[in-house]
Amino acid sequence: MTSDDTHRVLHHACRRIGLDPSPAQLIRRAENSIYRLPGQVVARVGRSGQTAAAGNEVRVARWLERSGLAAVRVLPGVEQPVDVDGIPVTFWRALPPHQEAAHRQLAGVLRRLHALDPPGEFALPELAPFVRVRDRIEAAPTVSAADRRWLLGYLADLEARHAELPDGLAARAVHGDAWTGNVVSDDDGTVWLLDLERFAFGPPEWDLVSTAVRLTSFGTLDAAGYADFCAAYGYDVTGWAGYETLRDIRELRACSYMLQHAGRSDAARAEAELRVACLRGVSGDRPWRWRRVF
Repeated sequence: MTSDDTHRVLHHACRRIGLDPSPAQLIRRAENSIYRLPGQVVARVGRSGQTAAAGNEVRVARWLERSGLAAVRVLPGVEQPVDVDGIPVTFWRALPPHQEAAHRQLAGVLRRLHALDPPGEFALPELAPFVRVRDRIEAAPTVSAADRRWLLGYLADLEARHAELPDGLAARAVHGDAWTGNVVSDDDGTVWLLDLERFAFGPPEWDLVSTAVRLTSFGTLDAAGYADFCAAYGYDVTGWAGYETLRDIRELRACSYMLQHAGRSDAARAEAELRVACLRGVSGDRPWRWRRVF
């Protein structure tokens, strides 16, 4: 969606629940478009067809609040998500001043999360590690036909490997997209979970791999930092026999995300091309130097 599209959706959603959308300020536009509204309110405009995921996010946020785990709080008194022509909009309380969490803090909050009993009042969806990957590859605006065929074949191979994963930790409630960009620490040291739409029931290893790949795949975390993370959580996922499969899936997800946005700028297109080249084995061995463009 264009910026004009998200503004239109936000306008209709705000009017429906009695909020004034005119002073809305765009905070970030990536997978969702995030806006700041008066009264310490934050609105998230999702993507078409993601209403079920947004509903899951709202239910999870309320469950986490009842469980005593700090996470983004749903704006009370509003039936959510608000659906505008198939596009979900959700409304949240703004967090206090904060910064990206340290890896040790991320490990600590994941350990607490994975120790919780799953919610009894609703069923978490089963973890879907390939959600939207095929759609992103097929719709990628800049990828060549040859690269698209290779990526779809690689996806099929990973789906088969995933079906044969060895046993690991017992399935639990998992965040689904657990990296330090989705966990923040406020000035009082409270660690908050963000972006709850991929919460699911599945292997805790999926959450842990997101940090491990920063060491093994991307080189954005050094060995000492990763050892700190493992000590805080109490487990090193890289020693598990299924690690390489989940690592490869995480890499493909990160590649498909950039393919989705490759048409937005020359920098995004160049980064998308680099990620495909790395997966295809023509840009050197891991760790690769992938950049966060958005």
